[in-house]
Amino acid sequence: MGVLGVATNATINLFEQWAKVFPAEKEWDRPRIIIDNNCTMPSRVRALLYNENVELLVEQMTESIKFLTQAGATKILIACNTAHVFLEKIYERFPVAKNYVVDIIDECADRLQSRGVKKVFLLASEGTILTGIYEQKLSARAIECFAPSEEEFFILRNFIEAVKQDKCTAEIQNTFTDFVQRKNISGNFILGCTELPVLYDKCKERLGGINFYDPMLITLEKLKNEFDDLK
Repeated sequence: MGVLGVATNATINLFEQWAKVFPAEKEWDRPRIIIDNNCTMPSRVRALLYNENVELLVEQMTESIKFLTQAGATKILIACNTAHVFLEKIYERFPVAKNYVVDIIDECADRLQSRGVKKVFLLASEGTILTGIYEQKLSARAIECFAPSEEEFFILRNFIEAVKQDKCTAEIQNTFTDFVQRKNISGNFILGCTELPVLYDKCKERLGGINFYDPMLITLEKLKNEFDDLK
């Protein structure tokens, strides 16, 4: 398994999730994991909003995926929801990547469909929300997707930056809890940014009764099932 990380704390959380999803009495019972935490890449959100450094971003993502395939990864996860918007550009440069990259947005949409979810609220970066990538894939599965308004983007940005800077203060946690409770339209939320599960984990005891779907965790669970089938 290979991981293209783009933000350190989110990548650390993914690694911790991997260790829990693949429990083992002996380390060799787990599958090998190779992580390229390429945190020097340009901003994915700025690339979408301002067309800033798009070619450089796609080039660096492509090179990381090539590196992971050459290192022996047979499945590759990209630890950034927004980065998935650039997958088609990556495939144009490196078509073989289609055989390796597991799309966490598709996996999340499939899980919601299998659970019979009809409405969900998306918590994500402004870049992810504005592209409509989640709405398109959920709509294809007859799932209605709600999202923050543009006036609320700064609130989500504050949540994401708090995790990136390792500053999930009590104030941030309270604000996150209040925001979720106010937006609880259907009782279902997607944590559509890899930083948000870190913040949610600190607040989950106050958010009982609400279903949260973490695309990365969902994908890891699917890969675990595939791994078990190969044993």
